[in-house]
Amino acid sequence: MEDRGAERIAEFIEPLRVRPGSTVRLERDFDPRDKGGLRKREGVELLRSGVELLAEYQQRLAAQDTYGVLMCLQALDAGGKDGTIRHVMSGVNPQGVRVSSFKVPSAEELGHDYLWRYARRLPARGDIAIFNRSHYEEVLVVRVHPELLVRQRLPGLVEGAKFWKQRYREINHWERYLTDNGFRVVKIFLNLSKEEQRTRFLKRLDLPEKNWKFSAADVRERRYWDDYQHAFSEMLSATSTRWAPWYVVPADHKWYARVCTAAVLAHTLMDIDPQYPKVAKAARKELLVAKRNLEREAPEGRPADPYAARHTTADGRKRR
Repeated sequence: MEDRGAERIAEFIEPLRVRPGSTVRLERDFDPRDKGGLRKREGVELLRSGVELLAEYQQRLAAQDTYGVLMCLQALDAGGKDGTIRHVMSGVNPQGVRVSSFKVPSAEELGHDYLWRYARRLPARGDIAIFNRSHYEEVLVVRVHPELLVRQRLPGLVEGAKFWKQRYREINHWERYLTDNGFRVVKIFLNLSKEEQRTRFLKRLDLPEKNWKFSAADVRERRYWDDYQHAFSEMLSATSTRWAPWYVVPADHKWYARVCTAAVLAHTLMDIDPQYPKVAKAARKELLVAKRNLEREAPEGRPADPYAARHTTADGRKRR
């Protein structure tokens, strides 16, 4: 049953995956309004199941303590990153998850290489780290606004296509290094249409409780829409690799974006297939001794092992 579930998830997310080596044009290849043939009611139920699945696999990931997972979430303003994180990760243990948001780099961060501040927030083994915006800002916002490169004080800076190809190569090598060391990289781009972004901006202006989420800078960046679409297309083409592929998630319908994101993350965890550690024979004997000692302490009239009494039948079989 678990194998069939993994197959269904893999089939569901396959249309979202950017094939390594392919040339992407966002407006041609991915529809931000797509709902995958689902109705919202079906999507809500699928998300509920996905959240439960993630909770189970995260627990196993933490117990095994061998692999870590890094999820990079990219989107334009109002793309739904915060809500996606909140809903998809609602069932997991917060001790095993860390969310990092990357704003304008500080003076200290600019004093290091451009990947330094991202490397500091990588997950430990057994953990999931989420980058709300990620190292891909270095080939997106920095590409759309190349004047930002001056602040990075790069020696021998060569601008143009050659520079960006070099940066794509460095990022690919860094992600390969991470995966070789047991840290899986999950990359999701929430693909929002220009009209849906406009609608969401207006909602933030119309509702007083959402005014705080709006910035005039968001509208200024909207003027660079075509530049960002080009930058995203080139980034997806150059950095979707076999070891760290990109998934382009339709984001005009928030519920569908959350279902897709949960499915991609679940697929990654199921592929890792973390297992609970097995206790060695000597340690198992110690556990049995401890169990007998605890059973002897049972008050009169109470079962020696309340849990076993609730979950086993009279002939010793596990209850369903």
